[in-house]
Amino acid sequence: MKQIRGLVESVFEYTLFNFRFIVIIAVMGSLVSSVIMFIKGTLLIADGGYLFLEQLNHVGQAPELHHIDRIVPLLINSVDNYLFATVLLIFSMGLYELFISKIDPASRTEDSRPNWLNIQTLDDLKGNIGKVILMILIVTFLEKSLSTNYATPLDLLYLCIGIILVAGALWVTYLREEQKEH
Repeated sequence: MKQIRGLVESVFEYTLFNFRFIVIIAVMGSLVSSVIMFIKGTLLIADGGYLFLEQLNHVGQAPELHHIDRIVPLLINSVDNYLFATVLLIFSMGLYELFISKIDPASRTEDSRPNWLNIQTLDDLKGNIGKVILMILIVTFLEKSLSTNYATPLDLLYLCIGIILVAGALWVTYLREEQKEH
């Protein structure tokens, strides 16, 4: 009876341990999504470049032919796409390293690896993703602040408060990093 129990336990643990490979689905999905977002960001930059070149053809002509009001949001949106693609890339690499295997451990030392790739725990992964998400929020804030009409002084006050909150969030993130290093 003890042998059967030991065999069942051994088979169960082996199966449970190897079930971690299901994470490959999330890793691959995140990588594909990351590539899509990088392509989308690049296409937005191409659109902005096209509008800019088109604008050069209309220098000195009627202002309604100028596209600067459309170029800046396209470029900001492309940065947003790149940042989100980076989140997906960090997420997929972090999941792979946490559940499957270290990425190329033989040829890399801890010193040669980028800091964002030194992921030892799920909290490290969440922290790295959190920093990039904060940057996405900052870019989104910039995008919204450029497209908002400021009709009253109170609107400008809200913008200033928003900028102070963003700066505060960056400062707190910096302080957390300083505490981790010491």
